[in-house]
Amino acid sequence: MRVIRLDIRDLRAFREIRVDLGPGVNFFSGDNGAGKTSVLEALHLMAYGRSFRGRVRDGLVRDGEPALEVFVEWEEMQAAASGAVQSPAQRVAPRQRKAGLRHSGQEWSGRLDGETVTQLGELCAALAVITFEPGSHALITGPAEIRRRFLDWGLFHVEHQFFATWRRYSRALKQRNALLKTRAPRAHLDTWDHELVESGEPLNRFRQSYLDALQPAFCELMREMAPALGECRLHYAPGWRCDEMPLADALLLARERDLHSGFTSVGPHRADWRIQFGTIPGRDALSRGQAKLTALAALLSQADHFTVRTGQLPIIAFDDLASELDRSHQHRVLSRLVATGAQVLITGTEVPAVLSESGVDFAVFHVEHGSVTVVPCGEPGASVADGRVVP
Repeated sequence: MRVIRLDIRDLRAFREIRVDLGPGVNFFSGDNGAGKTSVLEALHLMAYGRSFRGRVRDGLVRDGEPALEVFVEWEEMQAAASGAVQSPAQRVAPRQRKAGLRHSGQEWSGRLDGETVTQLGELCAALAVITFEPGSHALITGPAEIRRRFLDWGLFHVEHQFFATWRRYSRALKQRNALLKTRAPRAHLDTWDHELVESGEPLNRFRQSYLDALQPAFCELMREMAPALGECRLHYAPGWRCDEMPLADALLLARERDLHSGFTSVGPHRADWRIQFGTIPGRDALSRGQAKLTALAALLSQADHFTVRTGQLPIIAFDDLASELDRSHQHRVLSRLVATGAQVLITGTEVPAVLSESGVDFAVFHVEHGSVTVVPCGEPGASVADGRVVP
């Protein structure tokens, strides 16, 4: 996937801008607070339905405006055959796609390839963006909800039956919790227990299989980026003791407790995953830097898996790369991404030395006072993306 054009309107400091991106590495420079991160937020919003810094209603809409708007035009390199990524000679012409989203924080509307969409998930399923930003270490050290979301996003893009299964389980969980709060008759609970089992068991299998599939690439990346942590292994915790009993029995055993508390205490909505390290006792012993590298390995392994399963490369976004990774790791990550041919968006106060010294052509944009401008040709290490930028 390669974004050709990104339009942003009334998002944070931006009133209205258009950015025409280059096919490879795109670097956005500017002072702190200039709005560099907002460019990545706009792209992330289209791919996830939210910013990586929070919900739309939490300050994403420009002050005094009713809603923000994001428009993305991109192309997908369709493989000539299904399966692993094809060589350039085996690929057919890229497919041109367009998507637009208007979001007030309370209500939204969207279009995809000229058609109105009724589910936000339709937009999110169309564009694949993997983002590494200052808060990414929470994937490893934060609450389980973040790690479930990581699994579900990956499955959402590679397993066609996953989203329907996830929606069925979420609906049943919502209904069961509502009944628990009103202490409804047990016969009513039986109906939704059955729904939870019918959707929860396959949901659990999807997640377990997905984590298993990520493991080889994740372990390889960890050996490369954090060898001091020793050999690593991913472990999935399904949200109940599934090795001892099926979900139906777990729900029945927890029913009295659930009636007392007013919510469902067991099931895939309580799932989590953890990493077993060879040289430290667990994630609580990780330094912040080690947690960042571990999160990066997880995200890059997810990108690799997406490529293998779909034959396409996701878009990679790095917010403030130079401050999040030391020079050695910057070089390793950039070399890896450039070798794949993925489109990469990076922000920073100045072009990192490893990028200038890489010998790779890249586009540079300067962000300031709510506008984005292309750095003129002729500056060391810089090239201009095809197209234009309208402040």
